[in-house]
Amino acid sequence: MPHATLKMSGGVDQNRTPALNEAAISTTNLVRFVPDKQGLTLVQKLGGWTKFFPNSINSIIRNLWAWEDTNANAHLAFGCQATTAAGNGLGVITNNNQQIITPTTSLSDVAVSCETVSGSPLVVINDINSNVNLNDSVYIQTQISVGGLILFGQYPVTYLTSTSYYITAIDALGNPLPATATVGAPGGGVVPVFTITNGSPIVGVALPNHGYQTGDTFTVLISTTAGGITLYGNYIVTYIDDNNFTISTGSTASSSVTIPLNAVGGVGYAQYEYFITPGALPTSLFYGEGTYGDGLYGIGQIPPYGNQGTPIAATDWTLDNWGDYLIACPHNANLQIPGGGIYQWNPIVGLQSASLIPQAPPANDGCFVAMPQRQIIAWGTTFTGIQDPLLIRWCDVDNFNSWVTNAINQAGSYRIPRGSRIVGCIQGPQQGLIWTDLAVWAMQYAGPPYVYQFNEIGTGCGLISQKAATSMNGVVYWMGQSQFFMLGSSGVQIITCPIWDVIFQDLDTNNLSKIRVAANSNFGEIAWYYPTKSNGGEINAYVKYNVALNQWDFGTLDRTAWINQSIFGPPIGAALNTYIYQHETSTDADGAPLDASFQTGYFVISDGEWKVFVDQVWPDMKWGYYGGTQGANVLLTFYVTDYPGDQPIAYGPYNMNISTEYLTPRFRGRLMSMKFENVGVGDFWRVGAMRYRYQQDGKF
Repeated sequence: MPHATLKMSGGVDQNRTPALNEAAISTTNLVRFVPDKQGLTLVQKLGGWTKFFPNSINSIIRNLWAWEDTNANAHLAFGCQATTAAGNGLGVITNNNQQIITPTTSLSDVAVSCETVSGSPLVVINDINSNVNLNDSVYIQTQISVGGLILFGQYPVTYLTSTSYYITAIDALGNPLPATATVGAPGGGVVPVFTITNGSPIVGVALPNHGYQTGDTFTVLISTTAGGITLYGNYIVTYIDDNNFTISTGSTASSSVTIPLNAVGGVGYAQYEYFITPGALPTSLFYGEGTYGDGLYGIGQIPPYGNQGTPIAATDWTLDNWGDYLIACPHNANLQIPGGGIYQWNPIVGLQSASLIPQAPPANDGCFVAMPQRQIIAWGTTFTGIQDPLLIRWCDVDNFNSWVTNAINQAGSYRIPRGSRIVGCIQGPQQGLIWTDLAVWAMQYAGPPYVYQFNEIGTGCGLISQKAATSMNGVVYWMGQSQFFMLGSSGVQIITCPIWDVIFQDLDTNNLSKIRVAANSNFGEIAWYYPTKSNGGEINAYVKYNVALNQWDFGTLDRTAWINQSIFGPPIGAALNTYIYQHETSTDADGAPLDASFQTGYFVISDGEWKVFVDQVWPDMKWGYYGGTQGANVLLTFYVTDYPGDQPIAYGPYNMNISTEYLTPRFRGRLMSMKFENVGVGDFWRVGAMRYRYQQDGKF
């Protein structure tokens, strides 16, 4: 009887039928391909994983970031999906210890009560709910007119008493702006008052010393419904006088009414959002003696914290680092304004939670740190508090507290002119990359006066979700709405995907935001973890591309966040069970058998003209690591049929190990395929040239 050698073609092809995919691989799970000098591809078991941190995080992790501070301490930050106070939003693991640093906020609606002194930019704000402290800030969400000033936006605060604090009023360039009149408390200041007229889309706005000119933008952040119309968003101003202007709502009022912004009992109230940042944890040496007015806290009067706030809600995060500082931006898809502010946390300072950067835009879809000039780049950002989905803003070089453009800094902004929104951005090789839903743009640092040059470098290749793009070895890879792409020296190119059906026909399009890209530079692999239609909206599958071999595979595994090789070593991923795992550290799945397997397409002889009888199969495999125990066990099952559409007959599974000289399956058919499966823990294997003995056994 003659013998033949099974030499499998590299990669997986699911676009082909099993019969067309002869001598190739049709399905896989948790395997990888390695090159062979004869042009073949060898299949082996995927590297396993172990727990990076022993405890569950108790919330689904959506982003990971690793960095090292100037004291050579390594930190792993994690941003979780946490929409209730019980969830862990933002945390850091250092020296195997976990610290939750989720920013906290509190909202206060109170009667306006501000104080100014003519010639001074300092404004005292009285609020019985405040009790702010050293690192806190306030977002004034209702315009307040007081002492010739308009207060609106984010400000750092300085404590005065448990019910009062002061801020510094600033002009459009960020310079201190002195009051023009002295106003005392209580009751100093007013909010806008709207006059709505039946049958008209024009709304009158009364706001003393408003400072607006015709064509300026007036923003309403507190939704106000009256007279059959709802006021919320940005509106173009038509100037009347210094105390009055009009806006057009685009809707016709059904009745006439006069109502103040944020009306409570017919009176316009101020709305303050406080961002709370408790100081470093106390020690008995400093906090057990004297008061906060002593020692390091001797500047001003700093009371114990009474207002701890509520942890912010977030469904996702973007993370980066600015030297020692962790930079974090939350996103909450459930809010009317989903983007959050930009926060910083310095492990050396040791604050209990991340602190808002009050000078940064108050609402953003995400951010990253551009290198080497070091600037925070925010996208889907704002000037007014209402997000512009195509707007990019950046801070000054090496100063994340400076965001207002002027002649002596490099802060700035740019609005992408095409597309409906910016989907995601990364710092790529030597340039920032910006993806809209339609195209990819390069953001190249050019220095003053324009700071950045923006060029559209590819069209029809938009990003499918925020975290579906990555850079590895100078090449950028991403997943589009219906194709995979790469950006190299030849520009944007489509990556042909022979498993297109697997992902794009089964992708849960209602949960695209959960897709995660996972680079593994040690093996030249890029994976995309994604939710399928049958898994309740969560990630449960992956497709993987070997960039050196130009080959694909796929399987089932959930990873909700990922970082490539880092200061901690091999890649780290987070799972739906809320544990963090380090990959390529074991042969197993955290102590359990790794469910690795693959199955070939059908094999035939003479295009299936003859039936074949196979009575012997000779295993040829690597049974362990080089220099290690050669103790792997592998299951082999044969699937045999006469017609591609028929249900095949299974022979096996047969257990194989290094002692197995041959198997005697003794089957007969026109079409046959083989499935290899991992068995136990501690095993590593790689398939070589499997040989089988056969003879012709009848002709159709």
